[in-house]
Amino acid sequence: MSRYADRVVVVTGAARGIGAATAQRFAEEGASVAVLDLDQSAAQASADALTLADGAKAVGIACDVSDSASVQAAVARVVEDLGKIDVLVNNAGVIRDNLLFKMSDDDWDTVINVHLRGAFLMSREVQKHMVPAEYGKILNLSSTSALGNRGQANYSAAKMGLQGLTRTLALELGRYGINVNAVAPGFIVTDMTDATARRVGVEPEEFRKGAAQRSPLLKVGYPQDIASAAAFLCSDEAGFITGQTLYVDGGAKI
Repeated sequence: MSRYADRVVVVTGAARGIGAATAQRFAEEGASVAVLDLDQSAAQASADALTLADGAKAVGIACDVSDSASVQAAVARVVEDLGKIDVLVNNAGVIRDNLLFKMSDDDWDTVINVHLRGAFLMSREVQKHMVPAEYGKILNLSSTSALGNRGQANYSAAKMGLQGLTRTLALELGRYGINVNAVAPGFIVTDMTDATARRVGVEPEEFRKGAAQRSPLLKVGYPQDIASAAAFLCSDEAGFITGQTLYVDGGAKI
C-alpha cells in the first residue's frame, strides 16, 4: 500500500504505544515520518525502528508540545529535514489520575497542557505550512473517557476539549483544503493502561479481561487498531470527512 507516498507525517508522543504504532503504519504506507516525543533519545530510537518505503525518511525530534517555543522549533526542524508537512497526528498525552478531592493543581494543569494545549500549539504551527499548500490532515487523539470516567476529571475534560477543538478547526481550515478529525480510543493495551491497572491494585491481565467483558466484541484493542483508523482518516479516501470523532472502542459505548 502506498497511500502516503511522497507525504510527510508528524506524530507527537510517538516513542511508544499508539503513537509508535501510528508512525509505523504511515511509514508502511510510504510516508516520511517525523517522530516527536519529549525525550530525544526515545524519539530517535522510535524513528530508527520504522520500516520505511524506498525514498522515505524518518527523523526523531525532541518536543515539549505544551511549550510554544519547543513546538515552533520542532515544526521548523521537520520542514527543514523533510521539506513539508502533510499530516499531523496529535497523540502526545499523559495521565495524572485521581478523584477530584485528591487532584492537585499540577495534576490538572499537566494533563490539560499536554493534551489540549499541545494539540492547539501543534495545530496552530503546522497550519502555517498547510494553508499555503491548500492541503493538510490533522487528527486529534480523544478518548472514550471524554464521556466521563471516575478519577479522570482532568483527562476527561482534555479529551472532550479535543473534540470541540476538532470541530472548530474543521470549520476554520476546511476552506484551505485541510481536514480535521479525531479518533476516540476505548481500552487499548498500552503501558499507560497497564499503569492504570497497577494504580488501582489489579494485575494488567485481569484489567484487560474486565475491559474485554464490557465490549460487545469481547476483546480489547491494540495500538494497531488506532493506527488503522488514523491511516484512513488522514488519507484522501476520507477527503469528504471532517469535524468528526470516530470512536474506536469495540462497541463499548453502544
